[in-house]
Amino acid sequence: MGIFSRKDSTSATAAAPAAGPDLTALTGDYTIDPAHTTIGFVARHAMVTNVKGAFHDFTGTLHLDGADPTRSTAVLDVRMESIDTGNADRDGHLKSSDFFKTDEFPVMTFRSTKAEALGGDDYRITGDLSLLGVTKEITIDLEFNGAAKDPFGNERVGFEGKAEILRSEWGLTWNAALETGGMLVSDRIKLNFDISAIKNA
Repeated sequence: MGIFSRKDSTSATAAAPAAGPDLTALTGDYTIDPAHTTIGFVARHAMVTNVKGAFHDFTGTLHLDGADPTRSTAVLDVRMESIDTGNADRDGHLKSSDFFKTDEFPVMTFRSTKAEALGGDDYRITGDLSLLGVTKEITIDLEFNGAAKDPFGNERVGFEGKAEILRSEWGLTWNAALETGGMLVSDRIKLNFDISAIKNA
């Protein structure tokens, strides 16, 4: 997911973004640490406020390539039953046939297809998001937060990411009209990622 490398100085132009740090030493395979990772979302409700939620049960892996960022990859599997918006009734509705149909489609997946270094600490990853039997391409903008060795000897990397999707493109079309105009739930959903991953031994 990270995709690290300096840009080739021979191809740089005055308008090119600043080169990122040389993170070649971080090349390798990583496992996402669910205890220190957040996969969240924000939806507009009744056109006046935001409802925030997260998924708590997921697994994922990263391959970071410091020499060639285009070879970096990411895989993520999310158990939809783990959705949590802080309200049990709302969570139950989201798991129902009106929304995620978790009995029929228990897992949401992401498989990267393209990775880019944008300059500085900024990266971008594109991939296929599969939900409710529908697969659509999404793009996630990432910021590299750094690397460190924790007290237990684990080599960690961290990223913050964001993306926006239209839920209707995956068949999530349930809604209700408001008396004042507009709809109860926004079509546009913001996705937020705060990722900590541990380098495999």
